[in-house]
Amino acid sequence: MLRPVSHITPEQLESGQRALVQDLAWASLCGAFSGGVILVAFALTLGATPLQVGLLAAIPFLTQASQLPATLLIEKVRLRRRIGVLSITAARVVVLAMALLPLMPPHGPVLLSLIAAQVLISTFNAVGGCAINSWLHQLIPHERLGNFFSRRLFFGTALACVGTLAAGQLVDSAPFGNPKYAYAAAFAIAGIAGFISSWHLGRAPEPAMPSGAPPGRAWERLRRPFRDPNFRRLLVFLSAWTIASNFAAPFLTVYLIEQRGYAIGTVTSLWVTSQVGNALTLYLWGRLSDRLSNKGVLAVVLPVHFACVLALVFVDALDKAQWQLGVLYAIHLVMGIATGGIALATGNLGLKLAPQGEGTAYLAAIGLASAVAGGLAPVLAGALAQAFQTSELSAVVRWQSPGQWKELGIFSFAHWEFLFGISALLGLYVIHALYRIEEGREVSERQVVQAFVLEARRSLNNLSSVAFGGLFPFERLNERRKWWRAERRRLREPPRWPEQRSFDRRQRA
Repeated sequence: MLRPVSHITPEQLESGQRALVQDLAWASLCGAFSGGVILVAFALTLGATPLQVGLLAAIPFLTQASQLPATLLIEKVRLRRRIGVLSITAARVVVLAMALLPLMPPHGPVLLSLIAAQVLISTFNAVGGCAINSWLHQLIPHERLGNFFSRRLFFGTALACVGTLAAGQLVDSAPFGNPKYAYAAAFAIAGIAGFISSWHLGRAPEPAMPSGAPPGRAWERLRRPFRDPNFRRLLVFLSAWTIASNFAAPFLTVYLIEQRGYAIGTVTSLWVTSQVGNALTLYLWGRLSDRLSNKGVLAVVLPVHFACVLALVFVDALDKAQWQLGVLYAIHLVMGIATGGIALATGNLGLKLAPQGEGTAYLAAIGLASAVAGGLAPVLAGALAQAFQTSELSAVVRWQSPGQWKELGIFSFAHWEFLFGISALLGLYVIHALYRIEEGREVSERQVVQAFVLEARRSLNNLSSVAFGGLFPFERLNERRKWWRAERRRLREPPRWPEQRSFDRRQRA
């Protein structure tokens, strides 16, 4: 049972891809009811400090270090599907057991139990993920990576949106007038959805692993990714991205709940807005990454993402609460579009630059780099947020003249907003590290933007009975540009006699 096969037919491959799509969809539902906004909100009800919130965010990264012994286990046992399915299912058992935590006495060690449960869940997921990544690296043809992962992420994101909205409404409605029952029900639903995900995961076929390394050479294979110059540059980029993004992302929910005072339902709707933007553009990013390059996609979406993070600092500049909430929805939508491209392109880069047959070691190196970077960033950010709780940094322009005095606030950083500003600054190095990677054919940002607009235009024309072609007159603009170029050349030419112009006309005729 759950053993690899020597040959996989096209029909089996297609069926396995459908099973993997359903696996991620149910896994996303599990995460919606047990992680993200719901997990942070539950931790805050238990009195979690910023440092403890940062620790909860760091646990999934710190436990990625377990991928190293998992790699050795996979090389020895060579049963990736069995290891992956059993490990992931064990994590779902712990998720289901979390339903008991809200029912425990509030003065007991509930918060410590929550942290311990997250350690177990993340460790099992890391071991299972190591096996699954190596398995998919060999199963899915490289030329179909973008299409497959965009389809898989689309359905996963769609179900995660539905689950997150439902979980937010469940907590806000508070059955029996007590939110602890809502959290218990949410964790129970998450466990059941996780078991359905494991069942679909076990239905996908596993090709037999290539011949193993010679005895005593396993550690040599683990060191090889760090000796590959180009792959080492990829590891530096991924580490920098993980640090920059995790300086802000884990605390966005806390910022919205504590500093802005929004209800759980509003926070989940903001998260869903981000995921809707993510889902609507995943197919576009998938096609672009296959047709152009992952590096070109990242060169466009990374600056957009960090600009959105920095924009969170200036939300308070708006006077009306309705406008502030509207801007937050817009920021989340754009950030979701950018994050979809980042997640797809970074995942594809790791799979593309890992040599065929050595995916286990190379992808484990990515997991190790993410573990170190992602483990440090939220803990450090949580410590800084705890230190900045009563601090504020403002920039004010003051005008003073006889009988007149005015002040204009430019920006103001308070508490969590410090983390958003630091994250945006770190993004500058992330973009620098990206340009040092060699993926192959270089594609400019302009080409990616043009291709994205054309793909979006084609999708809109397919989805709507209204033709959107007239809204994007690129052809007319191009013709106008050519006319202006010809006109400038004509003006630069010296004047000619009428006889010469008449001769030119006869020649053209």
